[in-house]
Formats: sequence, structure tokens, C-alpha cells
Amino acid sequence: MSRINISTGAKWEDIVGYSRAVKIGNLIEVTGTVATDNSGELVGKNDIYIQTKFIILKVEKVLQQLGAGLKDVVRTRIFTTDISKWETIGKAHGEFFGSIKPCTTMVEVSALIEKEYLVEIEFTAVLEGN
Repeated sequence: MSRINISTGAKWEDIVGYSRAVKIGNLIEVTGTVATDNSGELVGKNDIYIQTKFIILKVEKVLQQLGAGLKDVVRTRIFTTDISKWETIGKAHGEFFGSIKPCTTMVEVSALIEKEYLVEIEFTAVLEGN
């Protein structure tokens, strides 16, 4: 089976030794993603809704590079520093996945890699027929 690694050039990829996404066969795993743009700047400071939406749109672009889309997502794992905002995170998530309905986990963590990040999401996608 062939392996395809997708890198976005984020500074942490080389420091930690990981890829933004890895595709093996019909399985795509997308690493925990936060709301940073291509220049490494935070999008949606102090706004968990904007951060969540930005993350999903950012990952959608990565999935498209691998011949997939949000419709192929079977699981999301949501990490937040403030679980009391679960409904706001859920609203943003539901705008993209309301009809797809992947398996989803949302947990509170004590911190993410930078204090300004309020949410981080991992994705698993499966392509049919590959």
C-alpha cells in the first residue's frame, strides 16, 4: 500500500516530526489542527466558534489534496480548553457535519500548545472504493 504524507510547512511539523495528514490506502488521518493561517497567525482570537469553523475549512483543503472531502470524514476528535463552550463548538461543527454525522468526541484539556488556541480537532476520513 502506498503512503502519502501532506505537510503544510507549520514550524511544529519538523520540530515534532509529523505530517498534517497521512493517507494509506483508503484511510486518511489528519493530525490535531488549530486555527492558524498559512503565515502561522491565529484566526479568531478569543472566539471558539470562529476557531472551530476555520479548523474545519482548513482541513477540508487538506482532504481535497488527497481526493477526499468532508463527506468522507468518519470521526472527529475535539479538544477544548473550555468545555462550557461545547454548544458553540458543536454549532460550528454541526454546520459542516449536520448531515454527515461522523463519530465525534469532545473533551476538555488543561491546555493546548499555545494559550490562545481554544480548540484543536483531529479528523479521520475513509474513501470508498480505494
